Amino acid sequence: FLENKAILITGGAGFLAKIFAEKVLRTQPNVKKLYLILLRAPDNYSASIRLQNEVIGKDLFKVLKQKMNTNFECFISEKVTVVPGDITHKDLGIKDSNLEEKLLRDVDVVVNLAATTKFIERYDVSLYLNTFGAKHVLDFAKRCPNLKVLVQVSTAYVSGEKAGLIKEEPYYMGDTLNGRTGLDIEGEKKLIEAKLQELQDEGA
Repeated sequence: FLENKAILITGGAGFLAKIFAEKVLRTQPNVKKLYLILLRAPDNYSASIRLQNEVIGKDLFKVLKQKMNTNFECFISEKVTVVPGDITHKDLGIKDSNLEEKLLRDVDVVVNLAATTKFIERYDVSLYLNTFGAKHVLDFAKRCPNLKVLVQVSTAYVSGEKAGLIKEEPYYMGDTLNGRTGLDIEGEKKLIEAKLQELQDEGA
């Protein structure tokens, strides 16, 4: 499926993103392109340095390096593009409009792996990254005319406090957890922002 596909991966320097990128490059070398969105990279140069230091330079890529031998650097240069961005912002925080247009044109698959994984994270940080960030990724994906699939990775905690076995079932466009049609994202956002304001007023 991933052969000749362009894949946009958020959370590019994160634990899961590194594993996913390495697995794709190793098992499907005919992938067209991996676009890795890197947070806290103000420009392309900084993003490239972070790619080398925090992703490609890790031991995780040893097997791929051995497999590609002297072609490794050339292969990575051809297959991986770093994108300075931030999913907590509209348009994924991509400041280069030419790059944004290229992504919108080229991307076939979007994999959202950006999230905070701290269990005691500040509410506002979790809200803007894990909730609004996912919405920004969805909005961006909707603008990609060649999109084949959007993968949203989350934790078991999104299922709330359900007891017993929680089966993983694929959801298709229009399906919802509660069986109602549609989701009022703006209404949900207002509820969450009101709760955040309440917590801030209490000094939390």
